[in-house]
Amino acid sequence: MIELTTNFNSYSQNSPTIEQLCAKCVQSSCIDADLYAKFDVKRGLRDLNGKGVLTGLTEISEIRQNKIVNGETIPTDGKLFYRGININDLIAGFAADGRFGFEETVYLLLFGDLPNAKELADFQNLLASYRTLPKNFVRDVVMKAPSGDMMNTLSRSILTLFCYDSNPNDIELTNVLRQCLQLISVFPLLSVYGYNAYRHYHLGKSLYIHNPKPELSTAENILMLLRPDKKYTALEAQVLDVALVLHAEHGGGNNSTFTTRVVTSSGTDTYSAISASLASLKGPKHGGANAKVSGMFAELKEEVTDWNDEDAIAAYLRKLLHKEAYDKAGLIYGMGHAVYSISDPRARVLKGYVERLAYEKGMHDEFDLYARVERLAPSVIAEEKRIYKGVSANIDFYSGFMYTMLGLPIELYTPLFAIARIAGWSAHRMEELINASKIIRPAYMSVATEREYKALADR
Repeated sequence: MIELTTNFNSYSQNSPTIEQLCAKCVQSSCIDADLYAKFDVKRGLRDLNGKGVLTGLTEISEIRQNKIVNGETIPTDGKLFYRGININDLIAGFAADGRFGFEETVYLLLFGDLPNAKELADFQNLLASYRTLPKNFVRDVVMKAPSGDMMNTLSRSILTLFCYDSNPNDIELTNVLRQCLQLISVFPLLSVYGYNAYRHYHLGKSLYIHNPKPELSTAENILMLLRPDKKYTALEAQVLDVALVLHAEHGGGNNSTFTTRVVTSSGTDTYSAISASLASLKGPKHGGANAKVSGMFAELKEEVTDWNDEDAIAAYLRKLLHKEAYDKAGLIYGMGHAVYSISDPRARVLKGYVERLAYEKGMHDEFDLYARVERLAPSVIAEEKRIYKGVSANIDFYSGFMYTMLGLPIELYTPLFAIARIAGWSAHRMEELINASKIIRPAYMSVATEREYKALADR
């Protein structure tokens, strides 16, 4: 095996180290922060108030977080719509019928309307028929060189599926839709099998590979595939299904979805586009945040022995903000959102299901701790950071706790996000191909000083 090293001294005793070269890179690449304001650069594609720059149009989903009153923008409780349907109404609808909703949500995002009973049954059967991997793929791809990073494992598997597709580069719409539906179907398999391989080869645990069952929902299959005994409760599957629905889509402006549209606009293949989306989602500022919440709470429970002591909890939260606790990043993970201020509608819905699951698991004391942090954090942030625009819990705040109660390994937290979000990515890929004719190419202004070339001998 080739070993990668950061020490360049192996090729010459007097050669610069990678650290020295990195220092030169930093020195040559630092841009004066005042220049961004001078040239009105929208850093992060946002204005000074944090509002995103309008870069496209979509009918797939909408986020509402304020209203205009007498010409003034007033923050409101957040709302999320899929194809014009309030996410609260969508979830309440299938929950009232005692049905799983993720497959119905995928249909809605892709095709624009809610399916009738026959359309839903046909679509569920189609996804089930696609929920299979090429012969020996698990042995030849998933089991080879297993990694502890499930997002990289997932991305590698997606790129490798390109080689098994008889028509991988064709971006004609019927072919792209077929590819998207197949990927939506196999994401759970690739994620769980990738973890099982890591668990066996790196952690020395028993290896088991269960086959999916066509009559089960996506949420049920995930739990069945993960557990040695294949067993799960009805509430466990229901809570996971709701989480998948809530994570399936979140407007065209989130980083991974925007990545999908940027890469799609170049005319590349579906496997490359989705792999790029996965790379974006992997980042801790995006899809990796729920694991950070779990780690933060693990330390909180060690430092604060009395979970009813709100003064001690608040003191720990201040330590987080002062970069004195957990990862020293100065953040209370799970609190705040780039768009929502008053409330994240996804967090509100998920919180109710998480509380029910906590009762089933006998972990209501821990749920109460989460609820206390959710209540205390906004005032602590306001006091310490002088931020008064409103800070609320986002969906990551409760999703990590939910995954813990389901017994899901932390390595799968972000892949579970991907299992849901590929529904939105697929819808946006289709919409981009249908409507766009130009490659997405934002402008960057050079602020470098023009210089003359110097011959090597004169440098």
